[in-house]
Amino acid sequence: MKLYNYALAAFLGLSAVSLTSCEDKLELTNPNQQTTDKFTSDDLEECVIAAYNHIRIEGSTGRVGYTIDLTRGDEVWNSSQVWYLEFDNFNAPITNDIIEWPWREAYYTINVCNFILSRTGNDDANLSEAMKRIKGQALFLRAFSYFNLAGYYQNVPLITDYDTYSTLDGLYGKNSSYDQVLDQVEADFKEAMTLLPSRDEGGEWAKGRATCGSAAGYYARALMQRHKYDEALTVLKDIIAKKYGKYDLVANYGDNFREGSAYENNIESLFEVQYLDYGTQGTDDEWTPVNTSPNATQGHAVESNFCPGDFGGWADLSASPWLYDLFKSERTASGKLDPRLYWTLCTYENDWEGFENGNVAYTQKIASDRNLVTNNINGGIPIAKWTNIRTNVCSTVVTGLHCGINLRMMRYSDVLLRAAECENEVNGPTQLAIDWINKVRERAGLKGLKLADFDSKDKLFEQIANVERPKEFGCEFGRGLDLIRWGFFYDAGRLQQMKEHSVVRKGTSVKPGDAVSYSEVGSDAAVICPFDTYVKGHEFLPISQNTLNNNPNLVGNSANNSTDNSTYFKEKGWTVHPVVNLSK
Repeated sequence: MKLYNYALAAFLGLSAVSLTSCEDKLELTNPNQQTTDKFTSDDLEECVIAAYNHIRIEGSTGRVGYTIDLTRGDEVWNSSQVWYLEFDNFNAPITNDIIEWPWREAYYTINVCNFILSRTGNDDANLSEAMKRIKGQALFLRAFSYFNLAGYYQNVPLITDYDTYSTLDGLYGKNSSYDQVLDQVEADFKEAMTLLPSRDEGGEWAKGRATCGSAAGYYARALMQRHKYDEALTVLKDIIAKKYGKYDLVANYGDNFREGSAYENNIESLFEVQYLDYGTQGTDDEWTPVNTSPNATQGHAVESNFCPGDFGGWADLSASPWLYDLFKSERTASGKLDPRLYWTLCTYENDWEGFENGNVAYTQKIASDRNLVTNNINGGIPIAKWTNIRTNVCSTVVTGLHCGINLRMMRYSDVLLRAAECENEVNGPTQLAIDWINKVRERAGLKGLKLADFDSKDKLFEQIANVERPKEFGCEFGRGLDLIRWGFFYDAGRLQQMKEHSVVRKGTSVKPGDAVSYSEVGSDAAVICPFDTYVKGHEFLPISQNTLNNNPNLVGNSANNSTDNSTYFKEKGWTVHPVVNLSK
């Protein structure tokens, strides 16, 4: 069952609170004074629900906390030229209010998790099964939050002791280094792996909650962020060997992007953020983490960001022509288009006649002569993922926090492709890496890769980074994090490649497949490239001026100071794979 009642404990927020049972006698104590009473698992379960609530509202996955990462990648561009323009151009000013939202939501979650952990103690061996699950979830959600904080803001305050919130030192924490934060992330995920049950052991309880498989997947992801490929490979192999529960690919790729109990929390999902299905939600949109209404819609607004204005969406983001061309460049073994294109982008294709729900946008037929654009100003290819544009569930976008499709934050296909990447880094190129890649390609109906075609580690990496991952995860959260860990911002060849990937031609008359070249930037005003305005250090978001003003011990990061992070990358001994032409 889903965790429907997220809002019940959302009042925790940043406040230090305690939950105690009512007693039938007069309490002659200060009601504002914290107690040290022992908390029951039922009490702390309410806190766990509050922690889950904070990862699913607007500043986190509910909208901007999810979509900002897409704009710093090369698969998506800001077609509205309003809401996400400054993020797409890598020049968000420190006075931009939106840059504070993911920070705010993450620390709400961290505070609640620290509160839980302060009540569960350090003796894991003697915890009850219920308390193990509570502590494991708190560790996972804290690590999840810090992983995203480091990925967005680089060097954030690391606060792990709940008691410090009652002191000025706790309220005004200093910056911790990127490594210090990720050290804690790894430790939390690793401990959570030992406390949480698998999806199989958890049964109904596990649907919508973090499991040991969730923790293992994210532990591997965190290890890879700092090039610990050999350690990550061990964990990923264990997941594939079903040590942390049974995972597999669902037969239909599109089932990962539908709502409803038949599709959500499926065998492919290691972790997903829960949203109430269409027609089962409340009526009140909730855009902030405070004053949550019991009638909150409890949906997300990613759909509103992606969908065309003609169908009621806000039309903020579009897919890059590079991603569309990448899909069109390779046919399946039967000569058809890759079915993942259908679920990633909303374009008219002859192949879609009679396929799934056919050439439709919501319940309206897309005519073969119609150019479905993201909006009426700049055009662009609409994004289909995390929307009902292909499902016929509703006739138009229900704007606001109403989309009920659970956001799958980590899927088994990610485990397979990450395992292939790690195997290639440690031993590659190898047949084992090829086999893992081919398992993902097989579902899409594509021909299998052959080891003989990859004579170097660099070439197989190119295939994984710029073919397999974009096709499987196009327009999903994580591309920006990958580009940072791969060092693409710190290499002239890779930076130029990202510019070529992200170049677009504006205009509602532009159709998918129309030629666009980076060489046209400057000579044609309609041709733009967001990566042209990238400044060193701005692969991260700046820490907002409001946050700096409120915390006298906090200083800005590389984006605040336009500091080159390539020095850190090189000092670690990490290398950037050179660009490889896969056609040769």
